[in-house]
Amino acid sequence: MYGSAPITREVEDMRIGIIGAGNIGGNLTRRLRALGHEVAVANSRGPQSLKALAEETGATPVTAAEAARGASVVVVTVPLKAVPDLPANLFEGAAEGFAVIDTNNYYPRQRDGRISGIEDEGLTESRWTERHLGHPVIKAFNGTYAQDLLDRPRPAGDPERIAVPVAGDDEAAKKTVRSLIDELGFDTVDAGGLDDSWRQQPGTPVYGLRAGAREVAEALAQASPTRPADFRG
Repeated sequence: MYGSAPITREVEDMRIGIIGAGNIGGNLTRRLRALGHEVAVANSRGPQSLKALAEETGATPVTAAEAARGASVVVVTVPLKAVPDLPANLFEGAAEGFAVIDTNNYYPRQRDGRISGIEDEGLTESRWTERHLGHPVIKAFNGTYAQDLLDRPRPAGDPERIAVPVAGDDEAAKKTVRSLIDELGFDTVDAGGLDDSWRQQPGTPVYGLRAGAREVAEALAQASPTRPADFRG
């Protein structure tokens, strides 16, 4: 059901916008800058709060409304409850055919409170996010440990290379994202469309799994559509 065929690298140096500079956003900034990509990074506290990260990496600190301008890939990595508060013009000026990566997770008890669209309508977390953003999203990195982005990249074919599940409906955007993840040093497994992305939400076998593509595919297949009690509002 799930595909892990090798991805031909098609990612050239490009502009990437990162909205959210927490653990995942900060380490993606570090890795993507080290790979030569132009990165604009934003958070909720404003560009001045990103001075240290900018000096460390060479990324450009911007406001959230500016992060996507000229970007071929935009990463949205903010608390789920903050998604509706993002600027309405979030993707203004993005490059044609840009892809959006959603790394978010729903933590109703620990952080986000109860979200009706997820609880009552049965939307996957990323489908709910997509509706608020008004643009297709690709779900990736939501179960990745932030430190692994720095410590666990491996070259293609390395037996210790770990895999990341990637879900989404836009096949062209998914291909771009999978190529970028390959460049970052991780394999990918095609986890299906966005309505299938419950298979990689918190509490599923693949969430937080450090394993190769075969094991990741098996974990996706073992997932239950019933949301665990710890992740229900």
